[in-house]
Amino acid sequence: MRDDRSTRLLFGAGSVILAIAFTSAIVAATGNNPFVAYANIVQGALGNADVAANVVVAWVPLLLVTAGLLFTFTVGLWNIGIEGQITLGAIFCTQAMRALQGTSLAPGAVIALAMAAGAAGGILWAMLAGALKTFGGVNEIFGGLGLNFVATALNLWLIFGPWKRPGVASMSGTLPFEPSLWMPTLTPQSRFAPIPLALAIGTIVIAFVLLKGTYFGLRLKAIGKNPKSAYLLGIPTWQHMMLSFVICGSFAGLAGSVQVTSVYHRRIPSLSSGYGYMGLMVAMLVNYSPVFAAPVALFFAALNVGSIQLPIVLKLDSSLAGVIQGFLVLFVIIGNGLRLKLLGKKKGKP
Repeated sequence: MRDDRSTRLLFGAGSVILAIAFTSAIVAATGNNPFVAYANIVQGALGNADVAANVVVAWVPLLLVTAGLLFTFTVGLWNIGIEGQITLGAIFCTQAMRALQGTSLAPGAVIALAMAAGAAGGILWAMLAGALKTFGGVNEIFGGLGLNFVATALNLWLIFGPWKRPGVASMSGTLPFEPSLWMPTLTPQSRFAPIPLALAIGTIVIAFVLLKGTYFGLRLKAIGKNPKSAYLLGIPTWQHMMLSFVICGSFAGLAGSVQVTSVYHRRIPSLSSGYGYMGLMVAMLVNYSPVFAAPVALFFAALNVGSIQLPIVLKLDSSLAGVIQGFLVLFVIIGNGLRLKLLGKKKGKP
């Protein structure tokens, strides 16, 4: 059995069919027609120009996060702390906006500086996770989860404390920024902002070039396969691990900044919307390859936006999109494992 493209496509198609079958069974068990549910998801994602624009709005931060995670996954690190890095990026961006709002700086300069501050916030939080892993021996999964909780607590304290609305602490978040400091959109009524989209596409291009066409990418892959062997071959392992955290944190911080400057125009409690964990699923689904990251992330964004229709039309919870995404990742991982096991048997390996 050769590990060719047709074999991979066969296992991939089987994984998708199984994911749809299991999800359909769950929907049918609730007394609803699965095909009607899927039709409503498609309608909710592509029904008109406005909802299609919402899909792109959701795609941008997801693509930014996924592009960063490709680096940490390649080097063999599970950057579960990505949610906290998004949150810290949004916090730093908000602080910069608050400090520069009302100054003589041009709005474009304020937005650019705030975005840079957001990237710095993501880098800081990612480097903490990296330092715990590299110098403290703390597994990045546990360190990242702990930092996620700290970031969430810090965010809530700021919103209900120093940054609260005058006279009242509101779940709707801080006061909106001046409209002149909102990221420019195609039309005043549209949520679609071209600059964040160009930024997200740029990051996935950077990921593709660095991981597929440079010695840096090869070193990351070598460390991810076997860090001890890579070290013996002269590759500075911990430095590359920290650098992968820095790159991932910067992209995550930019994702948080996009949410502040382009989507909500203020700081809200749940600004991340789970994009970090969704990015983890996308990265695993594409097997840590930047080639298919953009279309798969777009598909996940469309599922999330389209599922908003379900509670309205079928009285189904919108979390059905998460069920589909979870089953897809689960069966793709199982399929890859079975494929590799069959290949090993054909080659005479135990």
